[in-house]
Amino acid sequence: MNNSELLKQVRTIADYQFGRGAGSTLFNEDVDFVFSSTGRIRQILDKGERIATIRAKDGFLTISVKGAKRLHSFFEYPKLRVILMDDAVPFVKKGKNAFARHVSFVDPMIRACDEVILVDKTDAFLATGKAVLCACEMISFNRGVAVDVRAGAGIN
Repeated sequence: MNNSELLKQVRTIADYQFGRGAGSTLFNEDVDFVFSSTGRIRQILDKGERIATIRAKDGFLTISVKGAKRLHSFFEYPKLRVILMDDAVPFVKKGKNAFARHVSFVDPMIRACDEVILVDKTDAFLATGKAVLCACEMISFNRGVAVDVRAGAGIN
């Protein structure tokens, strides 16, 4: 496959996973691809920095901080977001997991295992991670991990 076909493929995955427009927001024309030993796309890089990785088990994307920031600036509040209370902000920003009791609001469309963006009440970017609970569980539960944080704002 040539680069334009590969780009179309990863953009289609992103549009399906995150919503229309996510693919072109995440991946510009001059991204580079890293392949597995079997020849499949594993990582998508922009100027040597990882934007996303394609999970081998299901073909979905996991996004880096750089990729999450691109989605954060593209999608309107509260799409893809988990909004945290002030007391959890410093910990999550450092890459610690977000607990259900610290979630003040969440995009109602979020399901368990979705890639999410964690923000504070002013919509400032904090981290990216994988939802452990669905939206209604994050709001109603008082204990347990809501989001398995992959990387905090200061970490790639």
